[in-house]
Amino acid sequence: MSHPSQYHAFSLPKELVDTLVPRSVVNQAPPPSRDATSAPVAPPATGARTCNVCLGITFLDVDEQRTHFRSDWHRYNVKSRLNGGKPVSESQFAQLVDGLEDSLSGSASSSESDSEDDSDAVATLIQKTRKLARSPSPTESTPAGPGTPLAWFHSPPSTQIGVYKVLFPLSTPATSYLDELKEMQKGGEEGRTWALFMVAGGHFAGAVVRVKGPDSEADGPGGLTKKGKQKKPKPEIEVLHHKTFHRYTTRRKQGGSQSVNDNAKSKAVSAGAMLRRYGEQALRDDIRNLLQDWSEELENCERIFIRASVSNRRIFLDYEGAILNKGDERLRTFPFPTRRPTQSELTRCLMELTRAKVSHLTEEDLQAQDEAYLASLPKPKPKPPAEAPAPPGKPKEKPRPLPREEQLLREKWDRLLDMVTRGRLDALQAFWEREGAALGGIDASIPEWTGQKCGTLLQVAAQAGQADVVRWLLEEMRADPTLDVPTSATEDDGHRSDASDAPALPAGSRRTAYDLARTRAMRDVFRRSAATHPDWWDWLGAENGARVPSVLSAEMEEGREEKKKTRRKGLKDRVKEREAREKERVSRTPSPVPVEVPEMRARPKATEPVSGPRRLGGSAGAGEGIAGLTPEMRAKVERERRARAAEARLKALSGGR
Repeated sequence: MSHPSQYHAFSLPKELVDTLVPRSVVNQAPPPSRDATSAPVAPPATGARTCNVCLGITFLDVDEQRTHFRSDWHRYNVKSRLNGGKPVSESQFAQLVDGLEDSLSGSASSSESDSEDDSDAVATLIQKTRKLARSPSPTESTPAGPGTPLAWFHSPPSTQIGVYKVLFPLSTPATSYLDELKEMQKGGEEGRTWALFMVAGGHFAGAVVRVKGPDSEADGPGGLTKKGKQKKPKPEIEVLHHKTFHRYTTRRKQGGSQSVNDNAKSKAVSAGAMLRRYGEQALRDDIRNLLQDWSEELENCERIFIRASVSNRRIFLDYEGAILNKGDERLRTFPFPTRRPTQSELTRCLMELTRAKVSHLTEEDLQAQDEAYLASLPKPKPKPPAEAPAPPGKPKEKPRPLPREEQLLREKWDRLLDMVTRGRLDALQAFWEREGAALGGIDASIPEWTGQKCGTLLQVAAQAGQADVVRWLLEEMRADPTLDVPTSATEDDGHRSDASDAPALPAGSRRTAYDLARTRAMRDVFRRSAATHPDWWDWLGAENGARVPSVLSAEMEEGREEKKKTRRKGLKDRVKEREAREKERVSRTPSPVPVEVPEMRARPKATEPVSGPRRLGGSAGAGEGIAGLTPEMRAKVERERRARAAEARLKALSGGR
């Protein structure tokens, strides 16, 4: 027997395969029901000669245990647990068999044909007795955890075997994994062969390997050599063909093939791009020629594994004269990360696929593992409570459609409020001439179904900041500014917005349209109307008036403008006085006399070009003019420059005067 940590998925020990049962969280046995009609069930026994699936039945020796695992009773209990049912005793199973029209015969037979017939009979029994099994209630749900690429099987008491699901046919359900695993132990007359291909970054690696020899090799040593010695048995895995090569297709230090870069951007015309395009074409031709050479071996392969990107996968499939087609059921991808395509990487991936994973956990450890896994799953969201059914005789009333007149009225209010909030004064005036009387007048209350928190059109316009609309409502339509703002608008607007320059009013105080004005220009519209038409409303009243603090007449506005002009004139006079003082101070300062230095006299004077770019910071001679001066003279020259710059800035501020 092989070492437990080196089990080959196609050469598992027969005594181990016979004891395997599917392993998953959802196929654990449910707790026994405490039905009064059912007989008490003894707790399952533990040990090497027990069957935890069939209610802990014990055996005297290994042969009896193997016979039990091949019986219909054991297979029925296994399938019943996988379907969410509960195991039955041997007497109950006999009663179920007697109730069927087709009896199950030869349950102890071990031949291949009999076992297939028994499996079909057990499946028929499961289908006909599904109603007797424990079905999950509507409130329960099977835990749906993250998928795993491995299929696990359990061998009592403490051995678990895991193989990759890609080894099974695509249409195999999870309940048939164990049957497929048993079928994998047979090699047939020609054995089992696989093909593995990898391509990435211009690197290619491919191989055709035999993962399981014919059954004839497993029957005996395999004959004698010419010298009369016993032939050595062939290894479990044998490489029949292999090939690796490389082409320059990837841009160095940038990643990605040249074709992908051409599709994403414009087509490059560099020499490197041309070489990479040639490399991609050569790589594609080399791979397809290799597939053509291996066409006979590929036809007999049981599985074909391909690791390639979406663009590189087109190299293998669906081209003219292709060996492999896209719908081929033998195609697989590697269910684990892979590295650069090399021969050693292919060998590693092959060993990973064919080597069974082994763990040794007891029943208690498995149960604790399942409980921890179920606890880690997110809890399902509670379903909303079902609505109570309506009492008989009182059908639920459907909302009645609005009458035609009501629909037209609502449309008019929507149009009116839209024009007020957007400040469309011309359209508002024409609309009001036609529909004003039908809407209840200029001071009509706005209906609640509109969602407006203000009570009148004047309040809506004041809150929206439309000064022209407010002026038209106050002076031409004589809208009432003394009406109170509704309480809902007062509560929501108790604290002024950041854009408002008016002080906030205390909560609960009375408010009018003037209090909704957020800017000074908007409040001046109310003050001008109060000055122009003082006898229309109680403008200045706080209790029952419009709450306007003061009027704003034309004389007051003229006085305000005069104050602004005087303030501007005083500012200009102060600027002129400051300029005069600066000029007088500059005139009193004597201009420095440059002192010639012998070095400066001997140096030729650089001539500046009349046109063209100049050096930033002044001419070239400015720096050379003070190069030979003493520190005191340099300070005087610097003060002169600063004075001239200050004079230029003052002239710019005064407008060049």
